[in-house]
Amino acid sequence: MIKPVAADVWRYPYLWHRQHGDGETEGRKARSVAFVAVLPGKAEGTNLFILAITSTQPGRDRVAVGVPEIERRRAGLDAIPLWIIVDEYNHDILESSAYFEPGARIGAFSPSFHKKVMSAFMATVRAGQSKAIHGLTERPAIGQGRIMRDKKCRRPNC
Repeated sequence: MIKPVAADVWRYPYLWHRQHGDGETEGRKARSVAFVAVLPGKAEGTNLFILAITSTQPGRDRVAVGVPEIERRRAGLDAIPLWIIVDEYNHDILESSAYFEPGARIGAFSPSFHKKVMSAFMATVRAGQSKAIHGLTERPAIGQGRIMRDKKCRRPNC
């Protein structure tokens, strides 16, 4: 199995903080994400700290890092304006993740650009501006969350 490393870009069903606040339990679609940190845990496994990449320009109330053209190419992303949102993140455990797909790697950012993203992310964490969605390791039971609203599960193995 290919394991992610910091600076990697993968496809992942990112759950936005606002969606989580509305009661949703899983991301609506697989999107490009950046792994800002991949850290070994004590007993539970490898901690994945995941940032969303979006083509929607963030509002003034958000903290984001624009992705330069060379980094978009390097990471295998579309040639359109993109931003990495650093004021919220998903936290998942690699070994028990219900959402991580081993073949979903797209590419990686350069070490210097990753350092810039990590610095912006850490600044929001230190300032208490970061919103985390933890515990994405279990799929919701049938009848809960988005699955109930959609009347069907759109993910394999539900």
